[in-house]
Amino acid sequence: MSSSEEASSMETTTIDKDLHVTFAQMMYHLLPNPYESQEINHLTLAYFVISSLDILNSLHLVEKEAVANWVLSFQVQRGTTNDPNNGQFYGFHGSKTSQFPPDENGVFHHNNSHLASTYCALAILKIVGYDLSSLDSESMSSSMKNLQQPDGSFMPIHIGGETDLRFVYCAAAICFMLDNWNGMDKEKVKDYILNCQSYDGGFGLVPGAESHGGATYCAIASLRLMGYVEDNVLSSCNLSSLIDLPLLLDWILQRQGTDGGFQGRPNKSTDTCYAFWIGGVLRILGGCNFVDNKALRGFLLSCQYKYGGFSKFPGDFPDLYHSYYGFAAFSLLEESGLKSLCSELGITNMAANGV
Repeated sequence: MSSSEEASSMETTTIDKDLHVTFAQMMYHLLPNPYESQEINHLTLAYFVISSLDILNSLHLVEKEAVANWVLSFQVQRGTTNDPNNGQFYGFHGSKTSQFPPDENGVFHHNNSHLASTYCALAILKIVGYDLSSLDSESMSSSMKNLQQPDGSFMPIHIGGETDLRFVYCAAAICFMLDNWNGMDKEKVKDYILNCQSYDGGFGLVPGAESHGGATYCAIASLRLMGYVEDNVLSSCNLSSLIDLPLLLDWILQRQGTDGGFQGRPNKSTDTCYAFWIGGVLRILGGCNFVDNKALRGFLLSCQYKYGGFSKFPGDFPDLYHSYYGFAAFSLLEESGLKSLCSELGITNMAANGV
C-alpha cells in the first residue's frame, strides 16, 4: 500500500481530533458566509462552537472571560419600573438585531427573549465556568411562567410562536441549570410530554404527531431533568415507568440503519445528528449496549470531512450543526481524548458539574 493509500485508509478508520479542533477554532474566530442568514441565532451557533471545543478537550483555546461577557450582553434586563406580570420573558435573545439603542439612561432595550437562546446562553456560561448564581435567576424563572400554556407546553417567546417539545426541553434545562423550578408547572409539563408518546413508542413534537428522534430526545431528557425518569432505568429490575419503555426501546432500536447510522424517522436516510438524538436517549435510559457501536462509528467516520468537521450525509460538506453532534456522538461512544457528555444537558459532564 502506498503512503497516500495508507493515509486515505486512516481517514476512514480514525477520528482526526487535531483537524476537528482546527475546524472548531476557525468557527470560533469567524463564521463562513453561509451563516449570515442565521444572524438571529448567534447564541445557538456559539453554543455549537464552544461546546465542540470543550468536548474536544480544547477549551483553553478560547478566552473564557471574554466569551462570558459576550454572552451576558445578550441578556434582557428587567427595569425597575417594569411590571413583573407584563408577559415579557427576561432571558436571553439570540442576536444583536434584537437589541435596540440605549435610552436616556444608557440602558439597552431588548426584544424577543427566546427560550432556545436562553438555554444556549446558560450552557455556554456553564462551559466557560461562569457562576450562574450571579444571574437574576428569580426574574428569569418567574417570567418564564408567562410562556407556559394551559396544556403544559411552552412558547419560545412572549409574543407567540410554536409550542412543542423543543421548548419544553429548553425550559426544563433552564430550570435545571439555574436550580430554580419556579418557572414551570412540572406536573403539567409531565402530562404534556406523556401525551406526545405515539402508538409506536416514540414521541412526536406535539400530541398526535409522528414519532421523531429529536422529539423523543426532548421528551426523555426533560423527564430525566425533572426527576421523573431515573438514571439507567433499563438496568433496574423494576421497569414500571410513566412511559411505555419496552415500546419506546423497540422504536429506538429500529432507527439504526444497515449502514450503521441512525435515522430520525422510519423510511428516512440516516443522518449524523441522530447519532446524538437517539444515542443520547439510549445513554439516559441505560440502553447503550443495544447499539451496534462499531457500525455506528463506521457511519460517523464516513461523514468525517478530510479538513475537519462532520457532514449530514457521507460525501457532503461539513456544517457546524452536524459537526457538533458528530463530536457529541463520538463522546457517547467514549472515543479516546474526548470529554464525557452529560446526555440530558448536551454539555460535558465537567461543565454540567461545575468542575
